[in-house]
Amino acid sequence: MPEKAEVLVTRRLPDAVEQRLVRDYAPRLNADDLIYDRTQLLARADGVRAIIPCHTERLDADLIASLPDSVCAICSFSVGYDHIDLAAAKARGIVVTNTPDVLSNATAEVAMLLLLAAARRAHEGAQTLRSNTWGDWSATGGLGIEVTGKRLGIIGMGRVGQVMARRARAFDMPILYHNRKRIDPSLERGAVFHDDLMTMLPQCDFLSIHCPATPQTTGLINAERIAALPDGAVIVNTARGAVIDDDALIAALLSGKLFAAGLDVFNNEPDIDPRYRELDNTFLLPHIGSATRETRDAMGFRALDNLDAIIAGREPGDRLA
Repeated sequence: MPEKAEVLVTRRLPDAVEQRLVRDYAPRLNADDLIYDRTQLLARADGVRAIIPCHTERLDADLIASLPDSVCAICSFSVGYDHIDLAAAKARGIVVTNTPDVLSNATAEVAMLLLLAAARRAHEGAQTLRSNTWGDWSATGGLGIEVTGKRLGIIGMGRVGQVMARRARAFDMPILYHNRKRIDPSLERGAVFHDDLMTMLPQCDFLSIHCPATPQTTGLINAERIAALPDGAVIVNTARGAVIDDDALIAALLSGKLFAAGLDVFNNEPDIDPRYRELDNTFLLPHIGSATRETRDAMGFRALDNLDAIIAGREPGDRLA
């Protein structure tokens, strides 16, 4: 039998995925599930054919330049790829893949959870019960805002954005969207395309972000664009933290310009801006958009399908570089 290719897996993956890895490859697993620093990652990568990283590892140009010549593939266990320098990988002849499609439902579910929880002040309500401070009923206490019939703006009408739109239609929400280009009209189902983001924002009671983090989208939601939203709007982010200017968002939440925000992603994860934790009008989750058993299994198998193709000399289905 041919010798199994050695593969570095930077984090623990679901059991079924690791079992397939052990069957088909010679994996170097991370039994303790600790995040490798640069020195540890490079030491563990010595002699491997491929690396399966998660979004928690930053494979920048310097690190990729230092990888051993044996590495031919980086098959990321993620749909986002802002943690990998694609140009540096391409220059080294290293194929890079991600895991799109399989997490759209799970991520859209979390986006809708954040939208509802932020609108109905779920964080404050839960804290009231957990702290045993639930007092007498009040007709004016704990008031949120209704979701049904309100206007939803979506930034990034890709796979997740389209699923989010379908979920929102169950609440009779008119859908507006901003995208690099208009999607096929047959997929819009009544959603209205805005080529200019600034013309869309004043019409959005809720704004849900689903675009990738790129040089063009970093800091996209800044003070100017937040000011363009109606007073009392709600922002939801399940994309990447870099899309939002933290100072601008926090200022708008403190001033009351925004009613609330629901966030699953942040700059500098896991060391988020501590001011978010001090705000009652934020509903925060620790980047769990894809965190279902079904989705994480599917992501792992998708990464392995890409790896299988690369090792066999075939074109992988999800090639980025």
